[in-house]
Amino acid sequence: MTALHDLTPKFRNIRLLLAREKDHPEGDREEGYDVLAPLTDEGRLDAEEWKSHKGFCRVRRFRSGEEDLVGRLRRKPGGQWFFDYAEGDRDDEDGFHLGDERFVTGEYVSIRRNGAMHTYQVARVEQP
Repeated sequence: MTALHDLTPKFRNIRLLLAREKDHPEGDREEGYDVLAPLTDEGRLDAEEWKSHKGFCRVRRFRSGEEDLVGRLRRKPGGQWFFDYAEGDRDDEDGFHLGDERFVTGEYVSIRRNGAMHTYQVARVEQP
């Protein structure tokens, strides 16, 4: 279990909520992610801080009617960020240019799940 004193000041709790899409014209506040990760002053994922604190970088995927999935924020060789829930890559969810995105309230990020790309809006960014 991660304690607050283990985290550096760069760590933030990030809430992502499903944005509008074909099957969800109003978006969905019951589907999204909670991410614990270090951010730069510009609100981007901090790769250097992540390297030193990989074990603290977590993700929780939530959806109405399903059990939450809890995993880790990871990075592939070449720099692509992804969410890893279990051994192997069958359950991995890839972020689309997450390293370039700004995790600032109101911004949008895309995540590929089960072969389909979904857009999420940054609903909240706060200190843990």
